[in-house]
Amino acid sequence: MVPAGGLSLDRHHWIQSRSDFFLPVEVLKRVFRGKFLDALQQHFHQGELSFHGTLKPLAHPKAFAAWRRTLFRHHWHVYSKPPFGGAEQALRYLGHYTHRVAISNHRLVTLVDQTVTFRWRDSAHNNQQKLMSLSLDEFLRRFLLHLLPKGFVRIRHFGIFANRRRATVLPLCLQLLATPSSPNPPKTSKLQPGNLPWLCPQCAGPMIIVERLTTAQLQLRSPPSLPAATT
Repeated sequence: MVPAGGLSLDRHHWIQSRSDFFLPVEVLKRVFRGKFLDALQQHFHQGELSFHGTLKPLAHPKAFAAWRRTLFRHHWHVYSKPPFGGAEQALRYLGHYTHRVAISNHRLVTLVDQTVTFRWRDSAHNNQQKLMSLSLDEFLRRFLLHLLPKGFVRIRHFGIFANRRRATVLPLCLQLLATPSSPNPPKTSKLQPGNLPWLCPQCAGPMIIVERLTTAQLQLRSPPSLPAATT
């Protein structure tokens, strides 16, 4: 997700982006076509493509090169449209993949004789709930397909959402977005990072930073000691 704007360099006001700032579709079509056909050529030279039936003549390098040139002459299309239900529905949909596991416990029904039975929704029939039974090995294989490879993470944060900055920058962004923007923002006062407002998510009042702890300090800090029991 990309915010449609950002802070000015002096952090005095929010700069709104244009409505068409994200992914120029006409450019995206050409870039996607070029990268797709380039990857196709690489796989062909590495012998990773197989041609069967009526496609057997394409196994010859000259025939493949001629066919690939015809693909460059066509206009390609990419699917780039606003979400049907709006941004909230898109966030709710992504949340199922970023903050949940592949299958929740309440969908698991039985495990009998190395066979797993679970519930699933058939989208082709009005999301009707049905039961599916798989062998334990097949169930684990499908489950492990949802695990990310080593070095990959589900969510990466950049810019105003970066972990090192969002504690001070995000409250400032929310404050500036809630304040009507003026064409000539004042330049006399400067907000220092230590004096940025941090609003309470419950009452929207200013919060006071009592202490900042690093990750190492949080791990080393022991829990509060309980009073000794008396007899």
